[in-house]
Amino acid sequence: MGQNGAGKTTLVKHFIGLLRPTRGRVLVDGVDTRNASVAELARKVGFVFQNPDHQLFSETVEEEIAFALRNFGFSEKTIKERVDWALNLLDLTRYRKTSPFMLSGGERKRVALASVLAWDPKILILDEPTIGQDAYQKERLRHFIIQLNQQGKTVIVVTHDIEFVAECEPRVILMANGRIIADGEAREVLTDPTLVKEASLMPPEITQVFIRLNDFGFPRKVLGVYEAKRLILEYLRGRAGK
Repeated sequence: MGQNGAGKTTLVKHFIGLLRPTRGRVLVDGVDTRNASVAELARKVGFVFQNPDHQLFSETVEEEIAFALRNFGFSEKTIKERVDWALNLLDLTRYRKTSPFMLSGGERKRVALASVLAWDPKILILDEPTIGQDAYQKERLRHFIIQLNQQGKTVIVVTHDIEFVAECEPRVILMANGRIIADGEAREVLTDPTLVKEASLMPPEITQVFIRLNDFGFPRKVLGVYEAKRLILEYLRGRAGK
């Protein structure tokens, strides 16, 4: 997370070899990216660009999802199974025979994500995945990211959507001016007004409310809706009992 121009996308492009380090080194699953091609790294790292039009080119959604699978040498039976799975997962089945370029921006973004998820990479990079997504699709994405993480996969998200991050409660890395300024649990990083301001962000709305409620005995480091509800109900029960 961080302001525009902080270096977020530049950093993650190194993970798939689209950029190479001019000094130091980048290791992906123990492999030095200077010694591996983009194609080799892509077997382990799936990258979904901020603008889906930068990676979509096939005539239909179905062909788009199948393209990488064929390049990687999957059998036709496996390709069909993985395409069906990805279409269902991202709620795209009805668009199977539709051109990706006839879809909305949010739908095209889901097609790009489906085309990467289909080959089941070990590491998934999502660049601004919530742009163009409604609240329902954001919630589906949140649950899916958590599910992938529980399966042992690494999910790296570049985003300005601090409310989305607050609900996920992941490890957060803040960047500013090409350097890391904070690295830690979301509860510690996103509830620190000084750090968040340095990254040109605002604390989550719930956090802002509880910072102001601190004078009434509420904790300041609150991120989620359900935690906020529990704390407020406990406070009201305590007041009612006096």
